Amino acid sequence: MSSQIKHAAVSVPSNIAEGAARKGEKEFIQFLYIGLGSLAEIETQLILAKRLNFVSEIEVTLENIHRIKQMLNGLIHYMRKVK
Repeated sequence: MSSQIKHAAVSVPSNIAEGAARKGEKEFIQFLYIGLGSLAEIETQLILAKRLNFVSEIEVTLENIHRIKQMLNGLIHYMRKVK
């Protein structure tokens, strides 16, 4: 489970960077959505880890994930207006 979380955590900024390096806004938006998917995966894995008593405290991390989701959604909204 920890390796899945680590992989997804690396995937978020990697997809943002890869999307930003693409030529078109449409591709960038697609990579932002992939980043959102990775955040959802992290969130799910953390919730499962807590339910299985692998970790005790996840609330702060979940709040951070929520803020990052808001930022990515804001960027997606902005990019859709620009294109």
